Amino acid sequence: MKKLIKLTRIHCAGCAVNLEDKIKEIEGVQNASIDFLTKTVTVDISSKNAKEVLENVKNTIISFDSSIKIVDTSQEEKQERREKVKKIIDIVRVAVALLLAVSAIFAPINWLKISMFVVSYLAVAYEIIFLAFYNIFKGKMLDENFLMTIATIGAFVLVEYIEAIAVVFLYTIGEFLEKLAVEKSRRRVKSLISIKADVANLVTDFEETQVSLDVIKKNDIIRIKAGEKVPLDCVVIEGKSSLNTSAITGESKEVFVGEGDELLSGSINIDGVLLCRVLKTEKESTVTKIIEMVETATKNKASTEKFITKFAKWYTPIVVFCAICLAFIPWACGESIAVWGYRALTFLVVSCPCALVISIPLGYFAGIGASARKGILVKGASYIDLLAGVDNVIFDKTGTLTYGDFEVSHIHAEENSSPEEVLELIAYAESFSNHRIAKSIVKKYNKSINTAWVNDYKEVAGLGVEVELFNEECLVGNAKLLEKHQIKFTQAKEIGTVVYIAKSQEFLGYIIVEDKIKEDSYSAVSALKNVGVHTISMFTGDNEEIAKKVSGELGIDKYYSGLMPEGKVEMLKELSGHKQIAFVGDGINDAPVLASVDVGVSMGGVASDVAIETADVVLMTDKPSQLADAIKISKKTKRIILQNIIFIMATKIAVMVLSTLGITGMWLAIFADVGVCLLTVLNSLRAMIVKKKEKNKNAK
Repeated sequence: MKKLIKLTRIHCAGCAVNLEDKIKEIEGVQNASIDFLTKTVTVDISSKNAKEVLENVKNTIISFDSSIKIVDTSQEEKQERREKVKKIIDIVRVAVALLLAVSAIFAPINWLKISMFVVSYLAVAYEIIFLAFYNIFKGKMLDENFLMTIATIGAFVLVEYIEAIAVVFLYTIGEFLEKLAVEKSRRRVKSLISIKADVANLVTDFEETQVSLDVIKKNDIIRIKAGEKVPLDCVVIEGKSSLNTSAITGESKEVFVGEGDELLSGSINIDGVLLCRVLKTEKESTVTKIIEMVETATKNKASTEKFITKFAKWYTPIVVFCAICLAFIPWACGESIAVWGYRALTFLVVSCPCALVISIPLGYFAGIGASARKGILVKGASYIDLLAGVDNVIFDKTGTLTYGDFEVSHIHAEENSSPEEVLELIAYAESFSNHRIAKSIVKKYNKSINTAWVNDYKEVAGLGVEVELFNEECLVGNAKLLEKHQIKFTQAKEIGTVVYIAKSQEFLGYIIVEDKIKEDSYSAVSALKNVGVHTISMFTGDNEEIAKKVSGELGIDKYYSGLMPEGKVEMLKELSGHKQIAFVGDGINDAPVLASVDVGVSMGGVASDVAIETADVVLMTDKPSQLADAIKISKKTKRIILQNIIFIMATKIAVMVLSTLGITGMWLAIFADVGVCLLTVLNSLRAMIVKKKEKNKNAK
């Protein structure tokens, strides 16, 4: 059982890591994850007594840090207002303290000067000092509050009043700016999940009432007025309008809808009034799934994040130990404690790992947010890493590279039959199937079907249908079905999906069904090559001729035809090796491959629920070219994260060396701590910027 706890005022990323470890130690907690950026704790409770375990988790959070508060969802707006008021008070407090510090410089009497410095220092640093001592009693000595308190009090002891005041002011201002940057990223991602409607207009026989979404059931009738969000996935039964689907698909163009069209929740009705029948309840709807994916995406941490978390636990204690050695070893050798003590304090200021602990997850967070804005849902930071390294992309054909909207292009009848009879018998045989090919044949027949004439219906996996039609045994399917029953037949020469028909062991003819290639598929192949994908392949259950034709038109490197679902999985195993593979599919039969591959990608606009649930990445349109966008964003995110790691470590090591040599003081140390953190946070936010897609010259 998973529980989500929202927090407020969790400002220290290092503390979030330590708190996560504490929660994991609680009996009955199977796993726990704290997302510093979204201020949420996800707890996986294995115990039957979930209520008691959850209470223990909350008590652990409260006792861990007095500044961390658990958000009461019913009082969330009030608590947000309190936070805003506190922020204003803090700004005023720091401004007054700064004025007092500047006045202290010009104070004529020494004791007055010192008193004013102390008051100014305490006005700014009281919360830092309180948390430092509070955490010591809790057994947490090496957090940023402790390091700042020791460093600044040490500066006072060494009569470096101005330096101590300057350090605490710079630290406080830097922290404030850093929080603003993090809050900005939180707001951006929060805007992605504000697409859900709160209510819907429920239409009954007697009246139309506005109700909450949780009371609406499948097949209920709702009215969507101009300017309203589509509250639930539904189908139009009356009316016409234009929809803005950008919140779901990432595309700003308007979509015209009318009777029979399906609508995705989260879209906005622009100008008409639509009467719709509900297809999915609130919990099953597209917008709910999107929100869940975005909210939980950062819980699936990348290997880089996990490494940084482990590194941070060792980094600070090692640096503190080095600072102690730096102060006391030279003193033991007869050097000045004041000189080397100051250098050690400067060294301490640099040691906080917050820049790493904040900027790295924030980079992934921004990358996931940027993908969501493009209509691409990435289910975790680990998949950002995997997408960035994709070297081989495999597409399913039907419904992915092609529309999956089949049309009967040719009917062949033997001398013992007629085209009308061939079409009628195959249409009757396929009338029980939901497959796209079957539907296209029934559509072509365009007559009412009396199912009383259809008996003993039996689907033969990968072959076709064995059925009794008009009191005669019929076989409808591919060539393998007729070969299995040892029926001689004329092999189709036309390119397309072939459906053969035999009645009473006698071959009657066949139908050719063709599928059209999506215009966007041409763009997808060239775009993937442009972002560094070396090999593009195609899996299909169709025959060699169709596979060759489609892959040739699109410029696909390799194709594998005649594959059943289990065959696709086996073929994937053969292809797996040093290359990182992404598979893109849309149907239920793609679920096994999506689960087996390095990165499973489903086409959310047309995919089955099973495919969406199984996939690691969901493209919310039926455009395969979105995968190139996903890879491009992931590569950019990885570059930004690498830049941050190099910049943070290089700066900190350089300042540590300079501090040891006595070349620099605490001012530069503060830049190496808070300044670097602020710069890397701002750099991480660049991952959120998505440029408009340029037209691909190679697209047809």
